[in-house]
Amino acid sequence: MADFVQTGNTKTSVRELATPLANVAAFDAIVQSVLDDNPWLCTDFVEDEVTVPGVARNRESYTVRINYENTEGVRVGSISARGPTVAAFGTIATDILGDADLTGAMGGSPVRDSARETFSCQLRCHDTNGELYMVTFTRNRVRISSYEDDAIRTRVETWADTVPELA
Repeated sequence: MADFVQTGNTKTSVRELATPLANVAAFDAIVQSVLDDNPWLCTDFVEDEVTVPGVARNRESYTVRINYENTEGVRVGSISARGPTVAAFGTIATDILGDADLTGAMGGSPVRDSARETFSCQLRCHDTNGELYMVTFTRNRVRISSYEDDAIRTRVETWADTVPELA
């Protein structure tokens, strides 16, 4: 019977943020800056005969939270809804807040619970050494995963040190 042979040793590193990112706009600005500026020097590569950008959104999720409060400010209900993009997140929030039938059914006034909203965006990155790795941003942390070369962590960490929101 054939044995499994280890072919690599992938690592994961996490940076917990001292303060959660304030809102989806701040979150998206950081993600977009990585896509626009390519601070980790990612390189394009060919996969299935198609050129793939060196850094690209791989998976993302944005959850809006709406509480319904009675006239005394007591929560009588809540709704959470997950969207696939920042644009969808904004549209979902606007639609829920403006839905009179839903407000009537909940028995209270809708109030955005921004502090409990969540954001996540995973970037797929191709290093100059040929490694594919992931960098996942959430409201509370940045995670680098599936990398072997410590130089990758060093590059991401050095960049993150220059972004005040990622302290």
